[in-house]
Amino acid sequence: MTITEQPFGRTADGTAILCYTLTNRQGLAAAIMTYGGILVALRTPDRRGQLADVTLGFDTLAPYLRDHAYFGALIGRYGNRIAHGTFPLAGQTYHLARNNGPNHLHGGLGGFDKRIWQAQPDPAGDGASLRLTYLSRAGEEGFPGNLQVTVVYTLTDANALRLDYSATTDQATVINLTNHTYFNLGATPDILGHALQLPADRFLPVDATLIPTGALAPVVGTPLDFRRPTAIGARIHAADPQLLRAGGYDHTWVLDGPGSEPRPAAQVYDPSSGRVLDVSTTQPGVQFYSGNMLDGTLTGKAGRRYSKHSGLCLEAQHFPDSPNQPQFPSTVLAPGATYRQTTLYQFSVR
Repeated sequence: MTITEQPFGRTADGTAILCYTLTNRQGLAAAIMTYGGILVALRTPDRRGQLADVTLGFDTLAPYLRDHAYFGALIGRYGNRIAHGTFPLAGQTYHLARNNGPNHLHGGLGGFDKRIWQAQPDPAGDGASLRLTYLSRAGEEGFPGNLQVTVVYTLTDANALRLDYSATTDQATVINLTNHTYFNLGATPDILGHALQLPADRFLPVDATLIPTGALAPVVGTPLDFRRPTAIGARIHAADPQLLRAGGYDHTWVLDGPGSEPRPAAQVYDPSSGRVLDVSTTQPGVQFYSGNMLDGTLTGKAGRRYSKHSGLCLEAQHFPDSPNQPQFPSTVLAPGATYRQTTLYQFSVR
């Protein structure tokens, strides 16, 4: 297994951005850059053994420095939405950017996806590992506490990309870290033919601004029932209020069972290439996003124009708006405690 380093360009202020490529013994390769901790590329074989990149993104740094739909990025401090950009904590009310209609989304205007991370190979990993660290200062994007964050990307010989997250704080804060990689497992223009399975009996219904209503609703009898493998496009255009509000799928599925060890969260299969992606996580939920906001205005790798549903995201995370919904699992991190999260993306062929 190898790790190589190469320059990937400079930011507007001249800061050099590096890209590290992790390669395992089977030839799988994951490229991660220091800007945003972004997974730039992930090359996996199809059923014929042909390697290809299965992620959406760009070939150069410049497009990543603009608004880019969070392609491949680490998301924080708080992934997903916080209603009205406010939350109470320890007797105070904190105000955040409202960068998604009336709500806060993915850490704000300058979230972790736009920060420069410190990187170094991690010899302690069980594969080719890269350790990224970032200190989020108190008050950054309105959040309290100095938050020290570490994310370790590991590419294993079992053909899994493992993400281990940890964080500590010197003041009570809220935290919800995830990764926002868009996958397309084949050479198809969209992911509507991919078969998806989500081993979840319940999901979080959302209101008109995609904030959870607070209910944990059964999937049975709805287009959000993926307990059996189902083509993503089979019901995406159903006249269901939840799908109409999001323009497709953009919901959290509730994962049952203890979360101390990664447990199955999702499986995706692309019939055209034979590639299979299994996601497992310690988190209580997984957000399935079907690329509804991609509209053809972004031109990505090899000149490909990213239209609606060009890729899908499976974001392992806590529930959206948890700081305002005490019935949800807590996202509060206190001084002296350590936030931990592990998510694996396992690749195989069928």
